[in-house]
Amino acid sequence: MKQVVISELSVKELYERLDSEQMQLTKLKLHHAVSPIENPNLIKEYRRTIARLKTEIRKRELAELKSKK
Repeated sequence: MKQVVISELSVKELYERLDSEQMQLTKLKLHHAVSPIENPNLIKEYRRTIARLKTEIRKRELAELKSKK
């Protein structure tokens, strides 16, 4: 998922997407541990997407705190 798409999501959608991505990553890691998956780079992509989502959530939290001051 690209940053442009992530920045268009609402906060609620960000949290929902974060949960679903984390579940997918867990499933993918489990499947990879049992039998190697065709494209192990998918694990890296999911980790990066999760990091992008967390970064956007934190950015919005900080912006909200800054606006309250």
